[in-house]
Amino acid sequence: MTRRELDDLFSWIILGVIIGGRLGYVLFYNPWFFLSHPLEIFAVWHGGMSFHGGLIGVIAATFLFTRSWTRGLRVLDLISVAAPIGLFFGRIANFINIEVMGRPTDSPIGVFFRGVSDVPRHPSPIYEALSEGVLLFIIMLYLYRYTKLRNYPGALCGAMGMLYAVFRIICEQFRSPDIQIGFLTSWGLTMGGLLSAIMFLCGAGLFFAAIRRFHK
Repeated sequence: MTRRELDDLFSWIILGVIIGGRLGYVLFYNPWFFLSHPLEIFAVWHGGMSFHGGLIGVIAATFLFTRSWTRGLRVLDLISVAAPIGLFFGRIANFINIEVMGRPTDSPIGVFFRGVSDVPRHPSPIYEALSEGVLLFIIMLYLYRYTKLRNYPGALCGAMGMLYAVFRIICEQFRSPDIQIGFLTSWGLTMGGLLSAIMFLCGAGLFFAAIRRFHK
């Protein structure tokens, strides 16, 4: 890939993140509100982005840019190795801006979100920054450098999908559900947990399909 192609790819990815992330939030987290207030879909300054929607946007943008199944998977493999760096800083920004709060806790690591909550809460964005960011990056870098998975187009992004889903589902146990949705079930399933479970299955399917295709 030339430097110009790489610059163009970044532009496509940025569009994919913004459009996919916003539409994902609209469809997954607050569809009835946006059906009643369609112009609010464009009011991104009011907040509301979905990681899973942004992921779909990046995947779509990558394939539209490469126009090739195999080349698209290879590009997504490389993105999967670097993506946790962005996830780390994104979660730190969530914490600073009080965009995502944890569930109430009596633990000594509980945090008071001044002006928002009068009880200590889990610093769930920090948990996500460390797991979905730091730990995931270390694992993905290891898989890329010290295994043969990079030779199987799609294997690395499949692995990233599974690993992210596991870390996200764990962190969802400490994260407050979106107020407009709440828990989806009596046993505490959240929308983020549901979407991550689907992501795990898709990642597993892609991972094993990539390895099987290579051996054929």
